[in-house]
Amino acid sequence: MTILVPMDEEQYQRFVRTAIDGYAEDNVAAGRWPADSALSRSRDEFERLLPQGLQTPDNKLYQIVAGPNGTVVGALWFGILGADPNRSGFVYNIRIEPAFRGRGHAKAALELLEQIAMQDGLTSIGLHVFGFNTGAQALYRSLGYGITGFNMRKPLRLDRG
Repeated sequence: MTILVPMDEEQYQRFVRTAIDGYAEDNVAAGRWPADSALSRSRDEFERLLPQGLQTPDNKLYQIVAGPNGTVVGALWFGILGADPNRSGFVYNIRIEPAFRGRGHAKAALELLEQIAMQDGLTSIGLHVFGFNTGAQALYRSLGYGITGFNMRKPLRLDRG
């Protein structure tokens, strides 16, 4: 059984360190950011989106916990966007620790999040997935998420001769 448990400050600090590094790596892998500035760009993005940490309004941060022993298997960051009657949610980050992947924890966490979002009166949940992350794309499609747009990029080679 998988449950969502609100993070405390210590858990949040661990989450942020891991999430900032992961977001920088993903943006480099996707070709969006150069490696030499990716970490600072990622930090800036987190500071902009979570200026008050756990106390940032309209943001919910959870540990994903599984099993009878309460093993922490991942984390989920969810934000609420917009105003009534069109408030929606956005999954900023979901991560399952590598040792626990492929066991249905992400799917269960997202299904629990849907229940929370409906209780909060939200009209939809959105998220971003990198193009190279085909496993996550398949999971999201299986849960009913649909594509709302594409970002595309063509790298250019500039001859400076």
